[in-house]
Amino acid sequence: MEWMPLALVASLVFLGYLSLEIMGFLSWGNKFQVEGRTAIITGSSYGMGREIAKLLSQRGANVILVARSAEKLRSAMEYAQAAAKNPAAQRFHFVSADLTTEAENARMLAEATAWNNGATPEIVWANAGTSTPGLFVELKSETLRKQMDINYWAAAYLAHLTLKAWLYPESPYQPREKGAKPELPRHFIATSSVLGYVNVTGYAAYSPAKAALKSLCDGLRHEVNLYNGARRGKNNSTGQAPAPFDVVIQSIFPATINSPGLEQENRTKHPVTKALEESDSKQTELEAATAAVQALEAGRYSTATNWLGKLMRLSSMGSAHRDNLLVDTLGMWLVSIIWLFLGPDMERKVWNWGKKNGMPKRNTNAI
Repeated sequence: MEWMPLALVASLVFLGYLSLEIMGFLSWGNKFQVEGRTAIITGSSYGMGREIAKLLSQRGANVILVARSAEKLRSAMEYAQAAAKNPAAQRFHFVSADLTTEAENARMLAEATAWNNGATPEIVWANAGTSTPGLFVELKSETLRKQMDINYWAAAYLAHLTLKAWLYPESPYQPREKGAKPELPRHFIATSSVLGYVNVTGYAAYSPAKAALKSLCDGLRHEVNLYNGARRGKNNSTGQAPAPFDVVIQSIFPATINSPGLEQENRTKHPVTKALEESDSKQTELEAATAAVQALEAGRYSTATNWLGKLMRLSSMGSAHRDNLLVDTLGMWLVSIIWLFLGPDMERKVWNWGKKNGMPKRNTNAI
């Protein structure tokens, strides 16, 4: 067929362009400046969050680590502090908190703000989350709710409180003088998961929470345009001065990471889920964290941290913002063809598992 060589060339050009984009050769300037600024990182006592704290420390940030275990937090804080770019100037702190409640988020943010000399930290990264895999009918309803609490509500509460603090502080902003230089943007970042793009057998409790978090970020990215636009307008009829900075919403979608969290997941993971994942590539905690931070520095809104995740992202973009119009549009076209084969193959694996192994014995010890 005459069109096949053209399609092959187009595919090769797309893959070459995508490779350059992923490696950062097509991005100019650091759009995630952290030196001298303060960052809150939740879920940072171990795993990817611990490595994020180290990377931001290496870039000169003051870092506030947040998780439940004070002992693990102290160790993670020392780990990040040892990597400080400017040891004499940078500060480090940790807050032990259960972020599944709004009250704990409010307490944590208030403590972080007080420690930061009364200023709400400029970078807030909602990274807390955990997965409890298992077949849907074998999970307790309590587990279903807990998965939503830690993987969605913990980030949603923090986003709600942070955005209010940034946009409507207790001491209202004063009108800026004409020509005054704006402050650097504030960044709210949420860590979702590639399973927020595509759900598979064994993650029926976890994936919906991560998909909800993706949707929340999509909505917030739209919504902050209202406030960012107001800062550039001349209409002050409301008497409410806008924030002297832009607010940037960003989201990160890691895949399988070799970490203590993965070891914990594998204890409850059904064999068919393990079979579906057997060919998945795994990242180290540092690899995932590095991919995330580099994407933020390139100014990307939505970032999967490995190749498989990037394909899953392209397959489920819908109306979400395109970080690169050409790459994302061509990628969606290409991946839609791939999924014609990949989707049925994954479903076939599950069906064949049932055919070979029979009806799963009822599990009376629900997770």
